[in-house]
Amino acid sequence: MTQSGVRENETRGVRGEPGPGEAEPATETETETADEGGPAKDTGPDAQAGAQPPGDGGDGAEGRSIAGRPRRPRRLLKWSAAVLALLILGTAGAGYLYYRHLNGNIKKDALNLGDHKVAAPTPNAAGQTPLNILLIGSDARDTEENQKLGGARETFGGTPLADVQMLLHLSADRTNMSVVSMPRDTLVKIPKCTDPDDGKVYPATQGRTMTNQSLGHGGPGCSVATWQELTGIHIDHFVMVDFAGVVSMADAVGGVPVCVDANIHSRTSDGKGSGLKLEKGTSYIQGEQALQWLRTRYGFEDGSDLARAKAQHMYMNAMVRQLRDNATLSSPNKLRRLAEEATRALTVDTGLDTVKKLYDLSNELRKVEPERITMTTMPNRYVGARVEPTDDAEQLFRLVREDIALDGKDKARKQTAEEAAADPAAADDEIPVQVRNGTRTDTLAAVRGRASEVTGLLTEKGFAQAVADTTGSWSEDGTVVRYPSADLEGDAQRVAKALGIPLGSVKRSTDVTGVTLVVGADWRTGTTYKAPRRDDKTPKSAEALNGADDKACMHVNPAFTW
Repeated sequence: MTQSGVRENETRGVRGEPGPGEAEPATETETETADEGGPAKDTGPDAQAGAQPPGDGGDGAEGRSIAGRPRRPRRLLKWSAAVLALLILGTAGAGYLYYRHLNGNIKKDALNLGDHKVAAPTPNAAGQTPLNILLIGSDARDTEENQKLGGARETFGGTPLADVQMLLHLSADRTNMSVVSMPRDTLVKIPKCTDPDDGKVYPATQGRTMTNQSLGHGGPGCSVATWQELTGIHIDHFVMVDFAGVVSMADAVGGVPVCVDANIHSRTSDGKGSGLKLEKGTSYIQGEQALQWLRTRYGFEDGSDLARAKAQHMYMNAMVRQLRDNATLSSPNKLRRLAEEATRALTVDTGLDTVKKLYDLSNELRKVEPERITMTTMPNRYVGARVEPTDDAEQLFRLVREDIALDGKDKARKQTAEEAAADPAAADDEIPVQVRNGTRTDTLAAVRGRASEVTGLLTEKGFAQAVADTTGSWSEDGTVVRYPSADLEGDAQRVAKALGIPLGSVKRSTDVTGVTLVVGADWRTGTTYKAPRRDDKTPKSAEALNGADDKACMHVNPAFTW
């Protein structure tokens, strides 16, 4: 550190002349300037003649001048403190500006463009709620970079498609994570969506269409609406990334290990395919090669979207493990690059529109160990060249709705209606209940008069305001009690308890205006409800992959080997 050039006449206590090579010295008080910019008068205890600096416990000359004033070490300490303060302020200012810069990188869009809203799940006994995030991979070719990476020149500037859709479910207690992929060619009904920017209304589709088209109905908020309509799962956020974003973030991570069981080249004789070319075994891929892996159909297994989803699951699991183990990400430059690339690549809802919100989300996700991460594909069956959800798909959706871990490692959870109700129930004779006949199935007609029979049963049990609703026709596989708002939750659970209906069959729904009992196909006769034995296991058809499985390897179609 350069000396200040201050010299004291120890016998007179006055400022000396500059020595050779020294700058014009300043007085001690001039080193402590006020905010206004002029010299500040030192009125502190150190300014008093003979004042002993803190920590000086004796009368020795060390650290003090004859006049009792601090020697150079004391003065250098003050200079260092002043410089450090300026550095801290300067760095903080730069950090804040960079934080604003990163926030400006993030693109935002509305969360849900549909009319149908799914109620948020009821908190558990500890007041915790699960978190559901829809991950969307867009095939947008709206920039030269995306065009180069995505090919298909004739589609430049065309309506983007949501070719990758994955629902990420983080459990309420943050111990496990489940991911459900929906193949892009799944046939669904896309609901009416309204673009909030220009007010344009996209009518609901007539019949079923491929789910990837939902993105073109106003944006990712319509993909969210489509998922909620199909699954009944409340979605809290979405995160969307395009081709260029996948490449840039893969580069920033520094490579992800993937495995193939034979040499692969994803290219057909007429030029179709992702272009992925790898040797048998494990390779570290990044950048454009990572995008090729995520897009490959031709060459993996049967060449379908189902095989592509499996490859995407392997990549995501490997990337999670890589981010946890990769020491290079402790480098500030690596982290800054990752932050820069990630924020540029993302489109999110307003609930995730700042770096802080994304950082908080990442902290929540990091609580889950890879061993408790389960990747699945929505169970489906072919309809021509497309697919549709099966009964196993509804089973998978129910497990997510009820926050049941897909790895089967949940601790037993026992919860009574009294513990779960946020609002206490009214007296039985003060609870209005509508009873609907939902016993109709695809193969059986509804049981005539069933709503009236169960209404009579409720009346006998003291629910004097129970009435049969015969104004419509309903179909429900399992008997369910629905309620529209939190203040009726206790009432709904009281009705369920009186009939022996399990708590898991009490659902909040905006489709009803009061406590509504739908007598399902599982209760077509009798006055005693017997809840069917529930299977809370993940269907085998979901092809679950554990996040810690580092031995998984994609099977290569022999027609695409070399």
